[in-house]
Amino acid sequence: MAPKIRWHKQKNYREDVIATAKATGCVLQFWNSLLVGDELTILSIVDDDEYNYLVHAIYDTSNLEEWKNFRFNYRCLRLWSLTYEQELTTPLHITAGRGFTNCLKLLLQRGANVDLAPGGTTALHESCENCQPECTKLLLVHGANANAVSEDGLMPLHVCTSPESLECAKYLLQYGAAISGGSVDEGDTPLHVAARNGLQDHVELYLRYGAALDKRNNEGLTALNAACSQPQELHDLGRYFRVCRTLLEAGADVHTADQDKHTPLHMACKNVNPDIVDLLLARGAWVNEMDYGGEAPMHNVLKVVCYKVAHEPERIVRALLNHGSIRVWPGALPTVLKRCSESPRTIEVLLNAYSQLKITDTWVESVSESAFQKHKDFYESIFSLRRTPRSLQHLARCKLRSFLEGRIIKVVPKLDLPTFIKNYLLLEYRGYMN
Repeated sequence: MAPKIRWHKQKNYREDVIATAKATGCVLQFWNSLLVGDELTILSIVDDDEYNYLVHAIYDTSNLEEWKNFRFNYRCLRLWSLTYEQELTTPLHITAGRGFTNCLKLLLQRGANVDLAPGGTTALHESCENCQPECTKLLLVHGANANAVSEDGLMPLHVCTSPESLECAKYLLQYGAAISGGSVDEGDTPLHVAARNGLQDHVELYLRYGAALDKRNNEGLTALNAACSQPQELHDLGRYFRVCRTLLEAGADVHTADQDKHTPLHMACKNVNPDIVDLLLARGAWVNEMDYGGEAPMHNVLKVVCYKVAHEPERIVRALLNHGSIRVWPGALPTVLKRCSESPRTIEVLLNAYSQLKITDTWVESVSESAFQKHKDFYESIFSLRRTPRSLQHLARCKLRSFLEGRIIKVVPKLDLPTFIKNYLLLEYRGYMN
């Protein structure tokens, strides 16, 4: 469906009625041809001397569905508008964004301005954002600026935010895109963008081109911080882990904190990515580093357990404790129990770090009825400890863990003990408390 055309009123418009009607029909036909990539029709129109100006046309497509406020820049002389909210585009943008390579080539050969950006972005931004590598290459071959900055302060590399945009990124770099150029508002480099979007192939590509590994953006985030800080759904955990592993293998600093002193470990705990936490701890992350709010990584994971049960938060709590994390103040355990009751394994690991527990009615009230019924045997084993002391086996575990504090994860695997005893010392889950 073609947009409505609003022509600028002229004093002597009657003399141009026939010409205007003809031109309007031609513009509508040209517009529809652009939308579907009809190369032959576009060619027939732009090769007509009377209408070859359409190559340079600027359209306002705001509210196009209702055929309102659509304006056409006749011969590029001026743009008439009844509103301040405009969505401006050109034939070059339309074809580049839709992947109509032949149509794009035709327009470029007819002199279309390759760097025109009436709506704040160039056609190169459009092709990269929509993952059209052949159009990206064609624009670059015809002189498009690989470092053009959009109205939002982004260069084309900054809009390569999906796996399918990898080929576009390759072409941009081949044609001189700034590998460590920062966005205007956030100061993000392409490496920040790739890490934040979990794009391992992009990260590897940028590192090969010499991306600044530990360059900070305006919030003090490095690429590693950006990857760890990004909220992650269950199906995203693996790809963010691979990105972090790539960055760390390249030499990323595991201790770099942002403006609020959040380290990568703080962020990975908050987003509950157990594999990244294990990776960071293996690389020497400080398990008890405090942020400006006085919170350690352990606090970050415990606050979100109820929202991330499927992410296996118990693995993170166990890893932190085995690397010497501070424990929760005993008086706050009922609050933790209330927040984490849907994850009994998290509760088990946490409570097994204490040799004694002062269990009261508050504990019982902290567990929701639904959680209790769902994990009845486990919670009954906890509440039974009000009348029964912890087992001698558990007390021996606590004593040895206390003796090895800070060295548990290094020493226990080397002990000449059966595997099940090593696992017990390292707080393996059993499904009950004693």
